Amino acid sequence: MHQINDQSQYFADAPPTIVPLLVKPHFDALTDEQKLYAHHVSRAAFLGTRIVLRQVSPESEAIFDFILSLQNAYHGYWPNLQKAAGITDQALQDFLNYATQFLGNAGNYKGFGDSKFIPRCPPETIDALASAVPKAKDVLEKSKTSVAAFYATTQQPGLMHLGFPDKGHLSTYYPDSPDITQDEIEQISDFMAEKKLLPENTRLKKNRDGNFRLLIASGLAKPPPEGGDAGPETVFDLSGKLDGKKLELVYGDHIEELAKIALQIKKAGLYAANDRQKQMMDQYAKSFGSGSLNAFKESQKLWVKDIGPMVETNIGFIETYRDPANVRAEWEGLIAMVNKERTQAFQKLVDAAPGMIPKLPWSRDFEKDTFQAPDFTSLEVLTFNGSGIPAGINIPNYNDIRQEIGFKNVSLGNVLSAKAPNEPIPFIHPRDLDVYQANRDQAFEVQVGIHELLGHGTGKLLQETEQGKYNFHISNPPLNPVTNKPIATYYKPGQTWSSVFGGFSASYEECRAECVAMALSCDFSILEIFGFGDGSVDVDGKSGDVLYTGYLSMARAGIAAVEFWDPKSRKWGQAHMQARFSILKTFLDAGEGFATLDYTQDDLSDLTVGLDRGKILTVGRKAVEAYLQKLHVFKCTADYEAGKKLYEEMTHVDDWWATKVRPEVLRRKTPRKVFVQANTVERNGKVELKEYEPTCEGMIQSWAEREV
Repeated sequence: MHQINDQSQYFADAPPTIVPLLVKPHFDALTDEQKLYAHHVSRAAFLGTRIVLRQVSPESEAIFDFILSLQNAYHGYWPNLQKAAGITDQALQDFLNYATQFLGNAGNYKGFGDSKFIPRCPPETIDALASAVPKAKDVLEKSKTSVAAFYATTQQPGLMHLGFPDKGHLSTYYPDSPDITQDEIEQISDFMAEKKLLPENTRLKKNRDGNFRLLIASGLAKPPPEGGDAGPETVFDLSGKLDGKKLELVYGDHIEELAKIALQIKKAGLYAANDRQKQMMDQYAKSFGSGSLNAFKESQKLWVKDIGPMVETNIGFIETYRDPANVRAEWEGLIAMVNKERTQAFQKLVDAAPGMIPKLPWSRDFEKDTFQAPDFTSLEVLTFNGSGIPAGINIPNYNDIRQEIGFKNVSLGNVLSAKAPNEPIPFIHPRDLDVYQANRDQAFEVQVGIHELLGHGTGKLLQETEQGKYNFHISNPPLNPVTNKPIATYYKPGQTWSSVFGGFSASYEECRAECVAMALSCDFSILEIFGFGDGSVDVDGKSGDVLYTGYLSMARAGIAAVEFWDPKSRKWGQAHMQARFSILKTFLDAGEGFATLDYTQDDLSDLTVGLDRGKILTVGRKAVEAYLQKLHVFKCTADYEAGKKLYEEMTHVDDWWATKVRPEVLRRKTPRKVFVQANTVERNGKVELKEYEPTCEGMIQSWAEREV
């Protein structure tokens, strides 16, 4: 049995990189009604915090209550608590650092990386703090959470990473089910697809007798009188490998939180800007109250059609990255205001999209029949609740809605621009540092824009939509450009992208979208849309600087990615970073001296990435497009075997990367940002914004005052 000998890789950041999510001017510009609408949806989003905590680990909710009970006992005056607990300055700071990272990740596993982080202070510090605050001690005792739960599971190192329980990892999407297998999870996913029962708001539990319970998130303990999404039945006989076993639907998972959330959503509906927003709020309330994901899908259809609102919101069980099976989704909520000036550039990109898509390396057979121009806005985030804040979003994730109605893209402006002072930038050569620092924000905005719109927004799943009906010519199937033969695979009725490609589908899709961004950022007419150059090819001018920085940034991220690969389980812990590693490998495999890893020291302490700027448009783009074509065609044709083989090869970490590069990456890693968010407070029918200092104390105070 492996044991953890060096726990330092799991230590909480010291100090964490704390940045404020600045939004006041944009919030102040809203009308009173818009502020009330934003306030109630923000409250609904934050009321889901305990759902996220339960989705992370068994101990996260208790640790959350422990931190806040310490804050409340001494009204945030930590030196008095320190004195009462008899701990050192360093021990207190270590605890505050841990608490800040915990709150910034909504749990004790990294929102970006899925590995557990632990306090640098010894267990005696936690004991002393608990002893000084009876309520804090009570929290741990009542929840049966030991102080050891804060720390490393030294005898079971697999539990330091989220993943399938039968592989020795942790996943509370499968609570109290240590012996549930990946195969059983997949069998039940197939059964749910047959019953047209969607999985995003569920958790799956295996009973001791071998039967299964599907926990459905809802504000009611019973299915509605008219029946749930699968009809009136709540107990089903399973078949196939699970013949003789039963699946019972159990309503009321997260019942208290969802009842409160539904109430806030109904209040928000009173201040909706139009009938469509009001109907959207009604469908949200129905979904969160009854557990119906069909109602949630209706809310998403209405959301896509709600074009250009001043206050943009989306809330629910959205992204499936953290479920090892990639089907169950984490609670999240977004409330933001539109930045009209930046949105104009994104609208130009949308307008240009129909002319850009044919430049991608596949024929019309593998693309939607018509490009449905989405709403693409630059947002200033008021609230984002979940395990982390992305830089951009492309939703909804339901492929039928995307193909039939469309989707929305959002770029989160105040997330993109948030920076910590004097942030180190490892793996960039000194000769490139000035151009990199001067252009990285612009390059990232270009990358995010193309990634979300033309990455996630492209592609057609070739499918038998119902028995005997196809969305392509089955008698004259499209030619596969990878094999130069007619396609031999496609999606069967009821199958989805994630149900076919399973656990690696999220990372694979992020990789496809990143490759689209790398390929199309070479088009200078796109760079002109963002305000760089005049559309003509100019590798050495400002637009060339942005392009070069985009490629440098991707290569640098590919090196840094190996932090998120675990050598014990040989498993990737973060979808985007796995993708970026494979794109760096694509650069390196392109040949002709396009990309190099440069160092003179045996320990790689001076490791940097080198790119030949003059070969981006030729060697670099050609290599990216060859990789992208395979990723895209395998996805469109449900070719799981070819896709899996390709992606495993491209994300394989060999001994040199594992034993030489990874230790240096860990030595030079920079803490990921955690955001201190404002709160909204309603007084006498008016809503005020309360902001907090970007410090550990400010982060903890902001959460205590949310009262969730």
